[in-house]
Amino acid sequence: MVPKNIAELDRIKRECVSIVNKRASASGLAAAVPVPGADIAADVAIMMELLSTINKKFGLSQDQIDGLDPETKKMLLVIVTSIGSDIVGKLITKQLVAQLLKKVGARVAVKGVAKFIPIVGQLAAAGISFGAMKMLGNSHIEECYQVCKRFIEEKEETFVHQ
Repeated sequence: MVPKNIAELDRIKRECVSIVNKRASASGLAAAVPVPGADIAADVAIMMELLSTINKKFGLSQDQIDGLDPETKKMLLVIVTSIGSDIVGKLITKQLVAQLLKKVGARVAVKGVAKFIPIVGQLAAAGISFGAMKMLGNSHIEECYQVCKRFIEEKEETFVHQ
């Protein structure tokens, strides 16, 4: 369910930031392991779960939006489109996550090479992975926050004018 007010929205945002920090740490740990490809597989799995969780927390998963009345659904989808989000309200797939990881492609490439340099490289790979996961997660939180905030504001405006 989409948050009803800004206080609830802010609480959800804080919860999601905490979740992102935990998942980014897990991504960093996976990147430190010098096994080819293991970190990418872990990143994809973490991102799929993380993005789905954030969508659900904000009431913006595909299933949640599909369950809304037609007017509310339309309003939300217009807001999502106007913000330009590729993730809010969508089913999170491996292909979608792969597209997101391409956005941080240079970091991923450096991480892949760096992790094979003993200790320093593994630490660098862990830091890069942590940073990339945190950036993508926080960016998604901000998109969801903006969608919900605009939705709350438009609902309040509609209520005032009635």
